[in-house]
Formats: sequence, structure tokens, C-alpha cells
Amino acid sequence: MKHTVRVRLSRAGSPLLALLFPDDCRLCGVPLKEFSRIPVCGSCLNEPEAFAPEYFCSCCRTPFLNPAPLDDSGVCRLCRMGVSRFDAVYSYGSYDGALKGLIQLFKYDGVRPLAKPLGAWLAQALPRDQKFDALVPMPLHWRRHFGRGFNQAALLAKELSKRTGLPVKSVVTRRKSTEKQALLTRAQRRLNVSGAFKVPDAEAVRGMRVLLIDDVFTTGATLNACAGAMKRAGAAHVSALTLARVDRRPQFDFNREQFNRGHFNRD
Repeated sequence: MKHTVRVRLSRAGSPLLALLFPDDCRLCGVPLKEFSRIPVCGSCLNEPEAFAPEYFCSCCRTPFLNPAPLDDSGVCRLCRMGVSRFDAVYSYGSYDGALKGLIQLFKYDGVRPLAKPLGAWLAQALPRDQKFDALVPMPLHWRRHFGRGFNQAALLAKELSKRTGLPVKSVVTRRKSTEKQALLTRAQRRLNVSGAFKVPDAEAVRGMRVLLIDDVFTTGATLNACAGAMKRAGAAHVSALTLARVDRRPQFDFNREQFNRGHFNRD
């Protein structure tokens, strides 16, 4: 009973939680000594290490173990083929450790006050050499929104808007409920979200430079499908900004002679 009440209060972000039920840090388990609407200790809430791979695609930002997969402009094969519908992707950190735990608390346990510190970290990953007209949160299908009670991307976009002054425009709708992407292959993810997004009012994005906001970049299939919908509606530029990125670096055999000739071998 005590646990049930605690969970309900935490989902509401209630300040009564720490007063009525002394809690432990949801990430490391140490007892919390100070009142907070966020059930995480100060150590776990410290700013995590930023995501900074040495080699990455200049467009989709996919990290690599070496420069072999990149051309002279630093672009990977998939982007050269035009598979990516977004113009660039930026992420604050790697989806592991404390950052992963904080995102899961925010997204699945409904600890909404986490939107403020997570939004601050998201702002740090915002490219300073780019100009955007609007922030567009990744939409949820209405069934998932109803079940969760909120859209985590919309809360992050709201926090980012406070720091940048950019307006939040929810111009994309999710017109079909898709399977959860976690257990699907890359090809299945692309098929799963094909045709899932729609821009009801094309004039809302026509000619605009849009920054698409989401919590985690996994394979990019969902972001790609959403960006494609905005591009078809007439958006001039669509970049994506996420809190974290799953670090799935493709393994490549690196041979300098083959690299100079343009021939690369996968493991």
C-alpha cells in the first residue's frame, strides 16, 4: 500500500512524496537527505558526460570507430545515398549510465520535474552555428499519449523554448499506432513507422527551418519518418535534437591502403 501511494505521488511529481515517505535515490539507492520533487540524489543528477565521438557522420552524426566509412566531406554511405530525410542530428549524451536512468524515470515513471534539468542539457547540444524558426516535438499517437499522460518530447521542447525563445509548434500528427521499436531490426523499424506521420497544415512548415525534438535517437527510423513528412509538406530544413543517442558504432576493419583507394570492409 505504501509503495502504491508513493508511485502515484511520484507520477504526479508531488512534493508531498518526500515529506510523507522518505525515499531512496531511484538510480543508485542511497537515502535522500533533502526535500526534492525529483527522487534522485545530487550525485546522479550531476551533469553527465557529453557525447563526443572522435569520428562521426557530419550529417546524421552516426559515430564510427574510425574514419573509413566517411567520405572527404565526412558523410556516411547512407546519407550519401539519400536515405536520411533529416539534414542533421544532434544529441547531448550517450544513452547509458545516469542519463539513461534519468530519461527512463522521466519517460516511464512520470517524474515530470526532470524536464527542467534535462531541458537544460538539451540546450547545451543545440548547434550554435545554425538558425531555426521553430521547435517541433516528436508526436505521440493519441493512445500512447493517453496511457502515459504526457508527451515527453513536448515537455523537453517547452523547456528548450524557454532558453532559446523559439516557438513550439506541434504541427505533425501521428496517424497510426506503431509497435514499440525496441525489439525490431533496423529494416523493421523503418517499415513500422512508414506513413505514420502527417502534417495537416502544410503552410505551418512551408519554407521553415525546423528543429525536431525527441528524447532518444536509436536507429533514427522514427525521426527520419517524421522529418520526411515535414519535408514533403515543404519544410526547407529539418534537423533533429535529442537528449541521448544509443551508441551503436558500426565495426569496420580499417586498412589505410584500402581507405585511400575508397574500399572498406565490414567485420
